[in-house]
Amino acid sequence: MKYRTLPGTDLRISVVGFGCWAIGGEYWGDDVEDDQSIRAIQTALDLGINWFDTAPLYGRGHADEILVRALGARRNDVLIATKVGVRVRGSSGHAESDLSPAHLRADLEASLRRLDVETIDLLQVHWPCERHTPLEATFSTLARLKDEGKVRHIGVCNYDAVSLIDIAQWAPVVSLQTPYSLLRREMEGELLSTVSTLGLGVLAYEPLCRGLLTAKFTERPRFPDTDQRAWDDRFQGPAFWHGQRLAQSLAQVGQRIGIPTAAVAIGWVCAQPGVTAAIVGAKRPAQVIENASASEVLDHRKLWSVVGRIAALHGGSPRF
Repeated sequence: MKYRTLPGTDLRISVVGFGCWAIGGEYWGDDVEDDQSIRAIQTALDLGINWFDTAPLYGRGHADEILVRALGARRNDVLIATKVGVRVRGSSGHAESDLSPAHLRADLEASLRRLDVETIDLLQVHWPCERHTPLEATFSTLARLKDEGKVRHIGVCNYDAVSLIDIAQWAPVVSLQTPYSLLRREMEGELLSTVSTLGLGVLAYEPLCRGLLTAKFTERPRFPDTDQRAWDDRFQGPAFWHGQRLAQSLAQVGQRIGIPTAAVAIGWVCAQPGVTAAIVGAKRPAQVIENASASEVLDHRKLWSVVGRIAALHGGSPRF
């Protein structure tokens, strides 16, 4: 496993991180089993993955509980990144971002208890506020929580370039978590330029487009209503067939050099300028093994040039 320093910090993180959303269970189908999730986390540890990205929203705290159980005595060997700011309302499970100072503090305290730690290594705002809390109020509060020793470093998720510049006035943000893959490349351009100017790390999520770029779907899949991919546009109509054809081409590349298709897609993301690491979810140990193998070919520049040309031949990157 290869490691990089998250800019502005002393955190050395594996280029492949473990995303914990799926192990929370909710929105990821009927085949999420806690025993398998625990084995997947322990496999990640054995392969050198040293950071885990979770959130209170993931299974409404269940992902945190499984993560703590799986890490056990190895808790001090890893870094945990979590998030703050989301409220889940009513039986419908509607989630909205509340970045008021009071909720930020309460949400953080709850995470500290669930994760059984005194300090969060990287605390990230899950997504921009939907209650019109001023940026100053939100990020001044996060800066205070850092000063109190409850947070080592502050990050954000899903913010645009203009907001990142404004946020820099109020808190020492070190990272942006944003979607990035061969099928979703909105980050390229103004956002990447701003991130570079501000000296932020990029933690890329959905490098596999929720599994679409693993090449395991040769026909349009049918997901249960408990799996969000049942209503994800990327798995419908022309968008699915576009992604499926690209994935099959990536599979051919992987076969030639002896790595899984997932590793090709993840490795391309990790090899792009400005990207510090990729966050990849997994339900089972076998998936973790495939994901982690992306590190083996990270320095293969010719490979990423070929993959880039393949993506271009498939018609670029539709936005979803």
